[in-house]
Amino acid sequence: MIFLRLMQTFQRAFCAFCQDRIWGLGRQGFKCIQCKLLVHKKCHKLVQKPCSNEHVDPIEVKDDANGESTLGRASSVRSRAEPELPLPETPPAPPSAPVRNEDLEPGSQRQYSLDDFELIRVIGRGSYAKVLMVELKRTKRVYAMKVIKKALVTDDEDIDWVQTEKHVFETASNHPFLVGLHSCFQTPSRLFFVIEFVRGGDLMFHMQRQRRLPEEHARFYAAEISLALHFLHERGVIYRDLKLDNVLLDHEGHIKLTDYGMCKEGVRPGDTTSTFCGTPNYIAPEILRGEEYGFSVDWWALGVLTYEMLAGRSPFDIAHAADNPDQNTEDYLFQVILEKTIRIPRSLSVKAASVLKGFLNKNPVERLGCGEAGFLDIVNHPFFKSIEWEMLEQKQVVPPFKPRLEGERDLANFPPEFTDEPVHLTPDNDTVIADIDQSEFEGFEYVNPLLMSLEDCV
Repeated sequence: MIFLRLMQTFQRAFCAFCQDRIWGLGRQGFKCIQCKLLVHKKCHKLVQKPCSNEHVDPIEVKDDANGESTLGRASSVRSRAEPELPLPETPPAPPSAPVRNEDLEPGSQRQYSLDDFELIRVIGRGSYAKVLMVELKRTKRVYAMKVIKKALVTDDEDIDWVQTEKHVFETASNHPFLVGLHSCFQTPSRLFFVIEFVRGGDLMFHMQRQRRLPEEHARFYAAEISLALHFLHERGVIYRDLKLDNVLLDHEGHIKLTDYGMCKEGVRPGDTTSTFCGTPNYIAPEILRGEEYGFSVDWWALGVLTYEMLAGRSPFDIAHAADNPDQNTEDYLFQVILEKTIRIPRSLSVKAASVLKGFLNKNPVERLGCGEAGFLDIVNHPFFKSIEWEMLEQKQVVPPFKPRLEGERDLANFPPEFTDEPVHLTPDNDTVIADIDQSEFEGFEYVNPLLMSLEDCV
């Protein structure tokens, strides 16, 4: 076979040798110029058969279950080398040359750079990324900017994680309860996601101040979260990192899920995956048991989060665990999740207790949302009887709580531990940049065409 390298593969395409996905970012593909066979750049030398239509069985890839994390705000874990689920092959987009702004016709899509934005304040930080509040100079509109150092994206799995987050951001951009994407761009040292700025703070921030929520509030948030998860599931995405930190409130009090780095794409009904990942306190029993799993893990996490909203504590809190080093470990937490009976506070209503028991069923087959009726079992549960689902999805239901905000740039609902940080990016290190394979990030740039059209009207 004679292979031609595809420098950019923007649409879904899959390797004919290992059947893993060929990403537009990172794993650029090769195509045989004779039979049009698509393979990874890492696989093309392994294809030694002459051109034919013969099917090649995929290589089995196994997960390990390693990963470290500390309990607390926004700490997630994942194992390495997650196998992609085989999907129907889609022809790749043809290779294209980089586009410069000056080459564009009036009204066509432009590219952004760091010079287009004013950096205002730090509003978040994780193990991989820093999140800033920024202003687009041309329109004076405020966005959040997620900044990732390329030097931390060190292998194929990290690159796949970045690409997955980008793709889910694109998918989520038009849903009322998911944070959407404005644009992506890069410098030699960093990747930048420009996303919606949701200024009401996260549920963790508000729960730390209110301790527990009235049942009406918890029901409202759980219903909007359910709609967001159902939207992702219908599009083949397992969210896998639902937690208080990742549920934001907008200026009206509606929720928006954010942070799609743990997502799994390409999951069809009945498909499963096996990667060990998530935030320890929210990880479903089937993940801990090393079993194959599907969308069920998101409904378990919603059960944990709803319990936290209603009870003001985790369902897996152990009395005096802080005083006992043996009980203050992730291994002990996982043992509790797998073995201990979850106790529902007596102060909760019968309907609230029922929905918690449904979501927190350790058997995923019997879990609420996982039966034959799927999402309809959640919609029809007595706990949600008062919810007008169609009105809720159209944001026509008034939220029970509206964050106090004095303006578009008010950061009163963000932790001072972030907002007090100096807002600057460390200078580039030429030695570090020299070690970065820039070809791994070809095709990263993106502009949301819907937001672009709105901005052009300004």
